[in-house]
Amino acid sequence: MIPRFIKNQVVKALAPGRVVGIFGPRRSGKTVLMQTIREELREEKILFVNGDNLEAAEALSSQKLNILSKFVGRYDYLFVDEAQVISRIGMNLKLLVDHFSKLCVLVSGSSSFDLRHQIGEPLVGRTRYFHLYPLSLLELAPLKDYLHLQDMIETQLIYGSYPQVYSADILEDKRQILESIRDGYLLKDILQLDNLKDSLFVFQLLRLVAFQIGNDISYTELANNLSVNKKTVMRYLELLEKSFVVFPLYGFSRNLRKEYTKTPRYFFWDNGIRNAVIANYNRLIQRDDVGKLWENFCIVERIKKTTYKNIYSNRYFWRTYDQKEIDYLEERGGKLYGFEFKWNRKKVKPPKDFLTTYSNSSFEVIHRENFLEFVS
Repeated sequence: MIPRFIKNQVVKALAPGRVVGIFGPRRSGKTVLMQTIREELREEKILFVNGDNLEAAEALSSQKLNILSKFVGRYDYLFVDEAQVISRIGMNLKLLVDHFSKLCVLVSGSSSFDLRHQIGEPLVGRTRYFHLYPLSLLELAPLKDYLHLQDMIETQLIYGSYPQVYSADILEDKRQILESIRDGYLLKDILQLDNLKDSLFVFQLLRLVAFQIGNDISYTELANNLSVNKKTVMRYLELLEKSFVVFPLYGFSRNLRKEYTKTPRYFFWDNGIRNAVIANYNRLIQRDDVGKLWENFCIVERIKKTTYKNIYSNRYFWRTYDQKEIDYLEERGGKLYGFEFKWNRKKVKPPKDFLTTYSNSSFEVIHRENFLEFVS
């Protein structure tokens, strides 16, 4: 069992009259985390249900106080796993915390925007949200020494860090688990979000995005390649964001007219899913996309670290029309921190325009020898 970094934060947030939400992709460990918390609170009266359970879904979507009372009346805690599938879950949770003042509620969801919208509006001021990503180096580093961490990086770049994938000892098992997650869970969430049926289109779009990691996305170009309109591409990319498959970085600009901010760059929340989409599990020595894998890995691990440690920052990339760029930019505490990602250690000079325009800034190259501090 790998301890999850946010567990103590979640336990501390549980309080009467409050709904705590854990969001993240399917198979990232939300259910195991909730079960771990239940075991830690074993002396308390806890009702643990899954949103797919018909009896639980019927009660928690009823909006009838007498039904809700029979369901949870004798419990101190209500844990609802995959709550986003329950109709009107937000209004029913509001009824519960309004009428059962001692009840603590913990819910999980694999579709962040959908569930947050459902419980957010009825419960303004009475919610606390946490994100649970696939395993982070912040969680793995305490379990390994430096040499072991260095040795496992290639595997992380290729197969990612979903808990079940990480725990598999045989590479073929890792591949099969990844493909089952890709086909059986991620696509399921995407298609259910808007009653969609075209899984082939989703795969085609994801493949195009997978080959453009670290590059600016052109919605028009994607639309032309897929023979659809631009709005369709943007709509599906939004659904992929909601399902924790990809996320965008936007261009930063404050002073220079030649700074580029028109379209985002997309990254995958997990390298393994990205490689499963393009069906490439070759070793790094056989690949021509190591730079993309390294950039994606470093940015995602950095986001996990800053999120889990409550380091608040805005995230961007920086580029000018004449092709000067910085891979990743954090804006926090009134200062800009620029980072360039290189698999092999090399000296890289920061763009002169950036340093001149933003004097209160720093620049660092992240490579295999110094990345641990950056991500863990």
